[in-house]
Amino acid sequence: YLPSTAVNTTVQLKELRAHMISLNISAYIIPGTDAHLSEYIAPRDARLAFMTGFTGSAGTAVVTQTKAAVWTDSRYWVQAERQMDCSWELEKDVSISSIAEWLISEVPSGGEIGFDPFLFSVETYENYNINLGSSNRSLKSIPVNLVDQVWKGRPAIRPDGLIRLPDAVIQRTWQMKVEEMRKKMRDNPYRPTALLLSALDETAWLFNMRGEDIPYNPFFYSYTLLTMDEIWLFLHTERLTEDLRSYLNASCNGPLCVKLKNYTTVRNHLQEYVAQSGIKVWIGIEYTNYALYELITPVDKLMTSSYSPVLTTKAVKDEREQQILRDAHVRHLDAIAVIQLLMWLEKEVPLGTQTELTAAEYVDKCRKNQKDNKGPSFETISASGPNAALAHYSPTNESSRKLTVEEMYLVDSGGQYLDGTTDITRTVHWGIPTDLQREAFTRVLKGNIEISRTIFPSGTRGANMEMLGRRALWEVGLNYGHGTGHGVGNYFGVHEWPVGFQTNNIPFTSGMFTSIEPGYYKDNDFGIRIEDVAVIVPTKTKYGNNYLTFEIVSLVPYDKKLIDTSLLSMQQIEWLNKYYETIRTLVGPELDRLQLQKEKDWMLTNTEPFMFLENSAAVTSSMLSLFTLVI
Repeated sequence: YLPSTAVNTTVQLKELRAHMISLNISAYIIPGTDAHLSEYIAPRDARLAFMTGFTGSAGTAVVTQTKAAVWTDSRYWVQAERQMDCSWELEKDVSISSIAEWLISEVPSGGEIGFDPFLFSVETYENYNINLGSSNRSLKSIPVNLVDQVWKGRPAIRPDGLIRLPDAVIQRTWQMKVEEMRKKMRDNPYRPTALLLSALDETAWLFNMRGEDIPYNPFFYSYTLLTMDEIWLFLHTERLTEDLRSYLNASCNGPLCVKLKNYTTVRNHLQEYVAQSGIKVWIGIEYTNYALYELITPVDKLMTSSYSPVLTTKAVKDEREQQILRDAHVRHLDAIAVIQLLMWLEKEVPLGTQTELTAAEYVDKCRKNQKDNKGPSFETISASGPNAALAHYSPTNESSRKLTVEEMYLVDSGGQYLDGTTDITRTVHWGIPTDLQREAFTRVLKGNIEISRTIFPSGTRGANMEMLGRRALWEVGLNYGHGTGHGVGNYFGVHEWPVGFQTNNIPFTSGMFTSIEPGYYKDNDFGIRIEDVAVIVPTKTKYGNNYLTFEIVSLVPYDKKLIDTSLLSMQQIEWLNKYYETIRTLVGPELDRLQLQKEKDWMLTNTEPFMFLENSAAVTSSMLSLFTLVI
């Protein structure tokens, strides 16, 4: 049985195999990424989807002359089975060791396995080599992508879409940033002569430019090679307006004049540069593809760090960036958009007229109408009941469920603005939540608060405090399976590395922005996540200096119905009341300015302070007033 949703891939497989024969390779690996190892990819880079029919965001395909298989994780097993035809096998162990084991069983001894080095990270290449080991099967780097050779009608690169940021939103010019990077090169004891930038956000940040090549991310296809006296920018040069060429000083010669090169020439140019004597190229190993890495030989011409100095510098926002990113949550009415969604759903859901999809469309529309909005910062996660138990589910026409007062609802959404990026998650219930739902929600809230109110020395790693978000859940045997937070950019990626709470993130310092988002997911029942964006700021302590804490900039109240205040400590109640007062102070005037009285009334009702009564649960002030009247 083949579902009607399956895609016939007979033609592309036949043509790909013909190319494989001409190159004398026994297998070809097709990753689901792009040449910049991006989290999100453009439609023209969706090679995995074109070859297999499978459109999930994570996966790897391998084709031999007689077999074809796809590896993806449990989020996408059902989807893959519905989308792939009988030409493909679905493999459920996504590790490279599993793929290598399959290759060893299907590729004859002495066979070569082709791959596009632009789509492999250095780590991926090394892992395949290790796992193929002494099997007498070897990798063969083929810089011309074979899928592109058979992809008729592959989406083209748009001819426009590049902009430079307005002066009002930047503190450092691109020239200042270039000199800052050169200083880091001079100060490095290994004395690199060049810095190679491969991640798309690196070049966009360096030149204060943005594009529209990647969904939800304002990036453009580019590489940069920076030396002490030259700047080479590799991009599709035909897209540059005269204004942008002038902005980049493209017509002059000098250390602050940008030499424009075609995007496709980066490999040849790097090879020519490395051929010179006295060269040492600095790369961030996490985001440099193998196609460029393999050219930097011998090894004494290579200098590596986990992340480039651009990524680590970009992670710490300057004063202007901090202010506008704070403002994006209020001045651009991002908080108000979420408040309007929650108000609308409170009214509409009891009528039985709304679905996960209409709710997602509504919040996206609320943001779209705002000044300088550039669209969502990711596909809105709008999930109810069992769908919310899938941590990163987004509704489709086929999967969207009707919203009801009997189920919990989770909405994770964000916006891109010309000067900021937002990301916020709220979980609500319009009926009567179960005891487990209230307890789980409150324990997730406790985790959010405990991280948010933590004071820690500058230089502390997020991984060292991540357990604070889980402790209240662990106490009763609950947990969640995703990270606790990620960096957030200024009109950049909503997931901005290398900031966050994972072991491979850099230490926290003042000026970084991160999300804080513990959760809990009960299979086939409900899901809970509370996500706020916070800026790391200095704080005073009784004795020590150079200590930091988090300042929450997301300004939407939590669902009171789901908070079991008997589980909250006095300190947690105090933090919650202070947060609610901040919402009133910052969001209230914006609601007044816009004459949104109903929204203000809703906000005031939902930010009433909790009163902490000794030896009993906390209650809101309105509850206390009612209690007094009854007595």
